[in-house]
Amino acid sequence: MEDNKVRVPIKYWAEDDKPREKLISKGKEALSDAELLAILLRSGTKTRSAVELGRDLLQQVDNNLIGLSRLSAEELTRHNGIGEAKALSIIAALELGMRRRAAEIPVKKTISSSRDAFEIFYPNLADSLYEEFWVLFLNRANRKISVMSVSEGGQAGTVADPKKIFKMALDQNAAYIILCHNHPSGNLRPSDADIRLTRKMKEAGQLLDLPVLDHLIIGDEKYYSFADEGQM
Repeated sequence: MEDNKVRVPIKYWAEDDKPREKLISKGKEALSDAELLAILLRSGTKTRSAVELGRDLLQQVDNNLIGLSRLSAEELTRHNGIGEAKALSIIAALELGMRRRAAEIPVKKTISSSRDAFEIFYPNLADSLYEEFWVLFLNRANRKISVMSVSEGGQAGTVADPKKIFKMALDQNAAYIILCHNHPSGNLRPSDADIRLTRKMKEAGQLLDLPVLDHLIIGDEKYYSFADEGQM
């Protein structure tokens, strides 16, 4: 049943409980996700404070910020108290966060671990509702030449053409290749098709003197590395 009780507006809260004042006095790390959302929302409704609106939104996506970032403006505005301006503020803030993460990548001089590769791929795949296949091309010093999309499929799978991938590598004079695709379900376990493709790409790379160093499967903010699991 809808709670019709009028809430105490944030402006009447104790100073330490107000999201903006708390951000200033205690730092951004002290705020919950709902409190950070409240700052973006700026105001609530007659019956819900901005913090409560933020909490409601998070509950809608099981308290998962990745899930929140996948909501469109239309989906956000279906929520009581969220108009177009507030919806666009949320979308813009989450996108800026993703771009910030991507902007930190060039600081790394070389790709020396599966985690380094994950940080490059993740911004491209984090919000995808469909399975996509991407490839990272490296030079002899293990530095990134480029990261490129190879194919996009449905929610159940995508197809990667080895001939296309190796042609792209040769066109860029790449020395090494790292493969990656996402599992929108969040399940990181490689399928039989994933294993067969990885084996096929590895063997082809050895023949062409273009080693395939790894194959990552990304789900939410986690990943599976074939190399780390001894499957390369």
